Amino acid sequence: MSDLELKSYDFDLPPELIAARPVPDRHSSRLLVYDEASGAISHATFAEIHRFLPPRSTLVFNRSRVFPCRLLGHRQSGGEAEVFVLSLLHDSFVYPALVRASGRRRVGERFNFGDLEAELVQIPGDGTFRVRFNRTPEALLDVLQEIGKIPIPPYIRRGESDEHDKASYQTVYAREAGSVAAPTAGLHFSETLLKSLEETGHPLATVTLHVGAGTFAPVKSENILEHKMHEEFYTIDEVNLARIQAATCRIAVGTTSLRTLESSWKSGGIEFARPGEMASTSIFLHPGKQVHSIDGLVTNFHLPQSTLIMLVSSLIGREKTLDLYRLAVRERYRFFSYGDGMLILRKPRGISA
Repeated sequence: MSDLELKSYDFDLPPELIAARPVPDRHSSRLLVYDEASGAISHATFAEIHRFLPPRSTLVFNRSRVFPCRLLGHRQSGGEAEVFVLSLLHDSFVYPALVRASGRRRVGERFNFGDLEAELVQIPGDGTFRVRFNRTPEALLDVLQEIGKIPIPPYIRRGESDEHDKASYQTVYAREAGSVAAPTAGLHFSETLLKSLEETGHPLATVTLHVGAGTFAPVKSENILEHKMHEEFYTIDEVNLARIQAATCRIAVGTTSLRTLESSWKSGGIEFARPGEMASTSIFLHPGKQVHSIDGLVTNFHLPQSTLIMLVSSLIGREKTLDLYRLAVRERYRFFSYGDGMLILRKPRGISA
């Protein structure tokens, strides 16, 4: 099969291996370790990850925070409605959103969620909408935290979240609100594990990439090169940029951290011209694209035919990736956002800082 054919990224997954809830202790999730240089495969837990990391590996986490972006309410004219806020980044207080309601949606229409009101101000024609709320940006976030629902993926409990998800679908180190999906590789790291990693000589660094709804978007093109990757916004502050640049071994925790680092790779190193300011990326990593910025990746087990399994394949090849996924199925690993994870250690590539 060709690396560019969508069907080449399929695998059989028994439905019972899709994790509906996380394990009680984050770091007790199972960890499949693949060492590309030796070909060795190990089975462990996240609590043991330090045993497999090269000395003084710098782990890079995405500290973006998931915000409760699903609003369930009513049309002012009657009937149920949902507004899914796609980003907290606004243009003159106008936000991108998905609007679900029966019948046609029209510019000027209003939707009510208790005292919160959204007015539909633009229909771009790409399946999204632009809405304006009767709140300042700061006040809007407060209201969302109070009445919004956490947007768990549609393949977990049909996308219906509850109060437990407000804590469990969030990394312990999350800071800046802005994501509509969790950087799920980070869900395995508890405060205890983070402290243990530092104590065993592994520096920690963070970046911020706000995960968009495009992370759920299926690839529809049979030739994956025809897929249009979604845009996401990221930044690296000055302190963490220095840590990342000084690293002798970089381990990205999650695909979003990798997308940030690879988007910042220029002239043989990690660069970010204006630390702390937002930049955008639509980077699409797949076999045929060389990845320069990392020595290893911590990642969950992803959906068949998704851009995320293609990203993993860009590191170690499609066939090896699928071999590891089939092994994970045989070993009864738990899959997707609340599931187990994998540590991939790449062959030494002489990455310079």
